[in-house]
Amino acid sequence: MSDRRINALVLAAMAVGFVWALFSARHTPVANSPHPGAVVVPEMVPLVTGEEETTLIFTRAACPVCHRIPGIAGADGRVGPPLLLGITGQQRLADPAYRGKAKTVHEYIVESVVEPGTFVVPGYPTDAMPTWYGAKLSALALEKIAAYLEQQTKEETSQER
Repeated sequence: MSDRRINALVLAAMAVGFVWALFSARHTPVANSPHPGAVVVPEMVPLVTGEEETTLIFTRAACPVCHRIPGIAGADGRVGPPLLLGITGQQRLADPAYRGKAKTVHEYIVESVVEPGTFVVPGYPTDAMPTWYGAKLSALALEKIAAYLEQQTKEETSQER
């Protein structure tokens, strides 16, 4: 067989394959898909599911980088306030500068993570807390974080950890 005929056969096979692919893509049923056209992108994938241990949730969310958190190894951050919300939570809710909607310390913690600009503790930078945590932490993870932090009443020294 000549090179011309081989090239023509290869070209014809490619054209048939292309037409077949177009035709089958148009007639693929989409109704069975729970999310037609849905694409998973990194922004949609949570940092944690909430099924993890509490210490792992804090670590994966990188909270220790900026905050001091009792009971969490390596949580010696100095950018954000210490998270002793068993003591400071009510004080923050009562602060005249507080403009949030939370009525309890638990709600305040969730609000602070989901909408960090609602109230910034005086003396700390206003735009340091990432605003995307609300989209990257699952509801269960937020609940575990809030439940843990609202119980914290004593700052540990590094020897206690």
